[in-house]
Amino acid sequence: MSAQPGTEAPERTTEQLTRRGLRLAKFTVAYNVVEGVVAITAGIAAGLVSVIGFGIDSGIESISAVLVGLRLSARLRHGEADERKELITLRLVAITFFLLAGYVTVEGVRSLVVGATPESSPVAIGLLVASLVVMPLLAEAKRRVGVALADPLILADAAETRICVLLSVSTLVGLVVFALTGAGWVDAVAGFVIAAFAIHEGREAWEGELAHDHGHGDHDEHDEHDEHDEHDEHDHDGDQRKAAVDG
Repeated sequence: MSAQPGTEAPERTTEQLTRRGLRLAKFTVAYNVVEGVVAITAGIAAGLVSVIGFGIDSGIESISAVLVGLRLSARLRHGEADERKELITLRLVAITFFLLAGYVTVEGVRSLVVGATPESSPVAIGLLVASLVVMPLLAEAKRRVGVALADPLILADAAETRICVLLSVSTLVGLVVFALTGAGWVDAVAGFVIAAFAIHEGREAWEGELAHDHGHGDHDEHDEHDEHDEHDEHDHDGDQRKAAVDG
């Protein structure tokens, strides 16, 4: 794992942030269970592949949040992170991304092959609009905690929530375009877009690159500063040698 949770925060602050992360994970589970049930029900009723995929994503996101919550609870009980178990959990979270990508891809292809024509769904549209309000706030709250703790596990969970935001956008656009044009294939294409995002985030979570990416800018700034200092020191030494020769 590229960073030890808590290395960038004092012990007291680390515990507070960990507890906040746990609360966010619990909220994610509660919200997504309701969201998933409503989305899958509405999607099946209207024959909307992307809405069903959205509901399944809510379930997958709940699983991710449960895994993260269990690890955060364990940290609070034991006072430290078990790096081996944290890595295993991070890999399990990454797998949930791939499961989502696989599902929406298969269902999208099936929809195109059989020529299924979806129906409009006011319930699904309302649900997606609500998600566009709640999920960006939730994703940002998780990201802040993950960055403060330099914690790839929480950052992976935040990425999963961002996938939900992107999924909401693409699914809603697909439904609106279908309502205006009657083009049923748009729904399947929206699913493929979701799959591409999910695979990208899943790979980063699997390789533990999320925390590295968030800290990359700071590292570059420090490296540039160090390089500048080294260059100044080199110039200073050169001036001293020149003065000695002239003397």
